[in-house]
Amino acid sequence: MVLCQSREQAEAALSEVRAWVETNGLRLSIDKTHVGDCRQKGQGFDFLGYHFELGRRWARKKSYKALQDRIRMRTKRTRGDSLARIIADLNPRLRGWFNYFKHAHPNTFKWMDSFVRRRLRAALRKREKRPGMGICREDHQRWPNQFFAAQGLFTMTAAWKLASQSR
Repeated sequence: MVLCQSREQAEAALSEVRAWVETNGLRLSIDKTHVGDCRQKGQGFDFLGYHFELGRRWARKKSYKALQDRIRMRTKRTRGDSLARIIADLNPRLRGWFNYFKHAHPNTFKWMDSFVRRRLRAALRKREKRPGMGICREDHQRWPNQFFAAQGLFTMTAAWKLASQSR
């Protein structure tokens, strides 16, 4: 990654990098080589799991989806473990992901927290022999966010608020 102040500087840097790479017997990947202004919509770039665009940093979609897939594996509705066991299994993964992406836009954490709680509500519904995925208002009232916090579920939104406070 080479960051420059103008497009002309970026083009010059790209040609210099391309020359160095070719003299060393390597080649640049066409898919990964990009010249653009990340402050403009649609011209952002992905780097180390983050997506940079419009002056903001987001967890890139691939990273977000990978965590969702891991959560889905651990929160299957037919999993026979207790809620405490499921939460104990989830927390290290959630903490680790948060610690890496804690500089991402805060909405990322709000969306991920709601996804985790929705999966847990669906599992609790299944135990009561009720159909559905745990997304109705009644389920939210039966098992509010505080219920999961009392069970020890790691909440990324609360962790982000603590991490963003000045010391």
